[in-house]
Amino acid sequence: MINHFAPARRRLLCAVFGLSAALFLPLGMLPAEAAPKTNLVLGMNPEPQGLDPTIAAPVAIGQVTWQNVFEGLVAIDRTGKVVPQLAKSWDISADGLTYTFHLQEGVTFHDGEPFDSAAAKFSLDRARGKGSVNPQKRFFAAIDTIETPDASTLVLKLKTRNSSLLSWLGWPASVMLGPKSAADAKTKPIGTGPFKFVSWAKGDRVELAANPGYWNKAVKLGLDKVTFRFIGDPQAQAAALKSGDVDAFPEFAAPELMESFKGDEKLATVIGNTELKVVAGMNNARKPFSDKRVRQALMMAVDRTTVIEGAWSGLGQAIGSHYTPNDRGYIDTTGVHPYDPAKAKALLTEAGYPDGFSFTIKTPQMPYAPRSAEILQAMFAEIGVTMTIEPTEFPAKWVQDVFKGTDYDMTIVAHAEPMDLDIYARDPYYFNYKNPAFNDVLAKIEQTTDTAEQDKLYGEAQTILAEDVPALYLFVLPKLGVWNAKLRGLWENEPIPSNVLTEVHWEE
Repeated sequence: MINHFAPARRRLLCAVFGLSAALFLPLGMLPAEAAPKTNLVLGMNPEPQGLDPTIAAPVAIGQVTWQNVFEGLVAIDRTGKVVPQLAKSWDISADGLTYTFHLQEGVTFHDGEPFDSAAAKFSLDRARGKGSVNPQKRFFAAIDTIETPDASTLVLKLKTRNSSLLSWLGWPASVMLGPKSAADAKTKPIGTGPFKFVSWAKGDRVELAANPGYWNKAVKLGLDKVTFRFIGDPQAQAAALKSGDVDAFPEFAAPELMESFKGDEKLATVIGNTELKVVAGMNNARKPFSDKRVRQALMMAVDRTTVIEGAWSGLGQAIGSHYTPNDRGYIDTTGVHPYDPAKAKALLTEAGYPDGFSFTIKTPQMPYAPRSAEILQAMFAEIGVTMTIEPTEFPAKWVQDVFKGTDYDMTIVAHAEPMDLDIYARDPYYFNYKNPAFNDVLAKIEQTTDTAEQDKLYGEAQTILAEDVPALYLFVLPKLGVWNAKLRGLWENEPIPSNVLTEVHWEE
């Protein structure tokens, strides 16, 4: 006879003996609770060419080091608000020409060098000096003199009012560097932030470790180690997420693959907003783009809805100027030059190009760029314009040829900085766009502190750009985030390009 209850009795006895044994074990021998996870592998594309955001423009630099390794006098928080950082407070004189910053005390850089008013002055002088290669050097143009009455006080005296100065001081290009370590910051970044640089295996990863001596004791870090992994291929990005080799891709580069994560309980997908404005910039100093009618005709040949659908799976918002709906003073200018191929052809004829013309677009090897370019190519063909697509390695080759050399007809790139209308007033700048009336509007914005008046002026500036079309305004990229469902604290929206790790932690 088979005893059907014997296995059950054995399981019960094992459970009882196991419990009894545990009751008599010394406390140190009890099974330990699983320790909370404190490391993070974060995926990125592309890899930065350096790690010092004060000497080069690509946003990938700040996405590794801003707010992690380097900090500024002020910071931009996840809502886009300016908040104190290395300056705990500040005063602005009634005439708007003197900014007095009261600095945090007892702060040191990761190598032990003190951060004080002298170090802050060094950083700002380095950014604004004659030999500066800071990509946002214009931020500091209004500063006349910098004074350091004592170690914890920094005084900026301006030549003219600048209502954007505080916000600009929170950007990656304005972070504070140590006088002793600044020269090597491109490959060995040393800041005051919550994480220290550990290593950089080019082509693969950058590693950071928590800074045990971090000055801001109110911050309780949830991570001990962070690895930035650089993966360019979207299929490889998706595979790394699904296998767990990468914990998060805060900016996933393949919108067409977002659906593939649905139903996977281990992963969370988040669609947020950004400042990433996809524009096809034209060389306004080169024929035929020097003729406004040609630029307007090309804009009217573009069906933005089709571009967004084909290039980014319909995930994006059309824009008619260099401004996003997230920004104050935004107005919808997509109707200034709406899609109208027939009118576009007529305008080309009026400009002297009844049979169209040919040109080349240099496209950086970022997913949105070649996809958008191929759609534009077909749309331009409908009005008799032939566009040749020339893939261009990004960032090095693109920066050299287009951004610095202005050797191009048309290009396409996502501009990431918030409220950066002022790039159209820069001389030089790769658009080679010049309009004194536009420059006057921007100057008025900086001279007034009346927010309602500023918003009105922002609207005027957007209207001028929408009418003049120095670039073809296409759409705003969304922030497509995919990460482990137990991960907390990553920014869902992106008021400034970043991967801020201060609040990131694993759910226990």
